[in-house]
Amino acid sequence: MLSIPINRPLPSEPRLVTSLPGSRAKAIIERDRAVTSPSYTRDYPLVVARGEGCMVEDVDGNVFLDMTAGIAVTATGHAHPQVVRAIQEQSVLLLHMSGTDFYYEPMVELAEQLAVRAPFPKPQNGKTSLPAKVFFTNSGAESNEGAIKLARYYTKRSLIVAFLGAFHGRTYGAMSLTGSKTVQRAHFGPLVPGVTHIPYGTHASLDHLEQQLFATILPPQEVAAIVVEPIQGEGGYIVPEDGFLQRIREICDRHGILMVVDEVQAGMGRTGRLFAIEHWHVMPDIITTAKGIASGMPLGAILSRPQLMTWPPGSHATTFGGNPVACAAGIATLQLLESGLMANSTQMGEVLQAGLTQLHERFPKISPPRGKGLMVAVDLYDEEGNLDHKLRDRIIQEAFLRGLLLLGCGKAAIRFCPPLVINQDQIHIALNILSDIFSS
Repeated sequence: MLSIPINRPLPSEPRLVTSLPGSRAKAIIERDRAVTSPSYTRDYPLVVARGEGCMVEDVDGNVFLDMTAGIAVTATGHAHPQVVRAIQEQSVLLLHMSGTDFYYEPMVELAEQLAVRAPFPKPQNGKTSLPAKVFFTNSGAESNEGAIKLARYYTKRSLIVAFLGAFHGRTYGAMSLTGSKTVQRAHFGPLVPGVTHIPYGTHASLDHLEQQLFATILPPQEVAAIVVEPIQGEGGYIVPEDGFLQRIREICDRHGILMVVDEVQAGMGRTGRLFAIEHWHVMPDIITTAKGIASGMPLGAILSRPQLMTWPPGSHATTFGGNPVACAAGIATLQLLESGLMANSTQMGEVLQAGLTQLHERFPKISPPRGKGLMVAVDLYDEEGNLDHKLRDRIIQEAFLRGLLLLGCGKAAIRFCPPLVINQDQIHIALNILSDIFSS
């Protein structure tokens, strides 16, 4: 183990002191290759030692500006003091007791806080009722697995509609919903049956669903759920056409289908609202979430309208989901999101999109930006105007070598999903680095 002085604050901008990767990073990467699965995807040779806010330091002392947030996970920034304190205080009391079999207050408290904030109809039958029931999981994939089971159990139907470009996880049920890349499905069949994929985000796609599929091969009375991301994540940070999500709600209501909204990447304040679906004033039936819910601790959740969560004891459970330490981090995360970070996401998202628009005007290979809050992406094009994933990959590598951490998504998009604590100066640093790369 390396000794890292944690009492030394990190700078608020990149600082590179070695070539990349440095000697310590190279040694750890070699050790990793010998013992870890080749299925992990590593876009560049970053070996992280610690993080603080929007900055991370590698094992050689190089400091990077992080526009990835650990794939949209560290919503409150790396090692936010309030989250760390909540973790420390809970850790000395109780590390684990399994909420499947026993009770502990952090799990109840976080469930209450999520339930009262869920964008479901408010109950009319008394002050003690809450608009949601909550099942805690370890991850987004596990949340989506449970949502499939719950939808099928409640409706007594088996068929599910999902979308091309969607990413819902890599476990079998979640993978069966996923329609992002062939590598995620190849040689793993047969998958969970009964899932039909249609194009995402357009009214033409929903026309096809209603006029063709429902009339020929997909009886709507046998469809349990339509599972949709309010903004498609891995698919390219795609914002749907106006009215698309509202129309899904109407289709579901007309045919007794459940609307399941995957908020794993878009939720927990990233778009400036606690749940991204709130931008469209649509009330789903089930919400799945994870990633930013606990600022880096492994936690996910399924939220449903109370009348739907009727599965009996033992029908669905988890050993580690709702871990007390993770729940403590989740409670602290919610407090921080609502005390300013969601507002900052909206404000800094506007700054980011304005800066990316200026880059687009200077460099035609960059598309205009799209997204909401700090869930933003641009596409990269070649000289002929075709999407260019090779250029995108090269830009991400060049950014790493200059101290900026980025990730791709979609066919040729760069995504910007920084911690929600990012400030205007740091956004301008990121934009200047990209400008320098395109100018060189």
